[in-house]
Amino acid sequence: MGRIITIGEPMVMFIANEEGPLEEVYNFTKALAGSEVNVAIGLARLGHKVSYITHLGDDPFGKYIYKFLVNENIDVSYIKFDNEYPTGFQLKSKTRIGDPEVVYFRKWSAASHIQENDLKEINFDDVNHIHLTGIPPALSLSFRKTIYNIVEKAKTKNILISFDPNIRKQLWKSEEEMRSILNDIAFRCDIVLPGYEERKILTGYNELNDIASFYLEKGTKIVIIKTGEKGAFVKTPTEEYTVSGFKVEQIVDTVGAGDGFAVGVISGLLENLSLREAVKRGNAIGARVIMFPGDNDGLPNRKNLEKFIMTHSIREG
Repeated sequence: MGRIITIGEPMVMFIANEEGPLEEVYNFTKALAGSEVNVAIGLARLGHKVSYITHLGDDPFGKYIYKFLVNENIDVSYIKFDNEYPTGFQLKSKTRIGDPEVVYFRKWSAASHIQENDLKEINFDDVNHIHLTGIPPALSLSFRKTIYNIVEKAKTKNILISFDPNIRKQLWKSEEEMRSILNDIAFRCDIVLPGYEERKILTGYNELNDIASFYLEKGTKIVIIKTGEKGAFVKTPTEEYTVSGFKVEQIVDTVGAGDGFAVGVISGLLENLSLREAVKRGNAIGARVIMFPGDNDGLPNRKNLEKFIMTHSIREG
């Protein structure tokens, strides 16, 4: 089946147990957060071999994350502990409507000190897929250079690369810098997974066709635009179509839906599903994730995924 590599910053997340402004909340539940680590967890739960690259602080948060990943059967051989810089963490509010408030405490974190040299120890020989997001390039210049380096290594070995821009405006010096760097990375990747809400910032376009063409014309092979409850729009150099979304009984927390979508697409392609069926799986996992409170609580194992697809009717359109 091969191996998948992803790289990023995992954080301990404290989820508010009651609604209201974070400064007024007294009780929180500890969990794990981080876009790339969510994807790693989701793929591992579906039986794929995943290696995760990061730095953790040599502190209770770092040890918690490490044990969590070991329990999820993720390869942790490329994780390093740092006794100088801490593990990042975040607070997330509880809300019934819309996206929750998320506050980060990640400046000067251990992960932000990842260097290009960290890639020298990594064996890429049996790697089938590399998944990246737009978060690490914003954390530090050294992490940004590492992302460019891993893209170049993947290209020399013909490893498929997927890229989720995953905009985090607060991490960038300016919107112009963010747009320039994220698109430059996207143009170098095989599959780009932008969200529809990111369209104007990244491309300046509103129409799905124009957004997809923006990347295809620069060399990207597949563009899959996430359109929320409507599903996803897919465009390649030879075809374009929409894949419908799934019914959701109750939206509990929207964070992590895009990561679940990536899990479905990547796992589907690695299992030789058609692109359309892989995107359908992505829609299913993304829909399931938003029915759970944590960022990765709703990521299914194989049995839960099959049950969800069978029991939730697909929206028309």
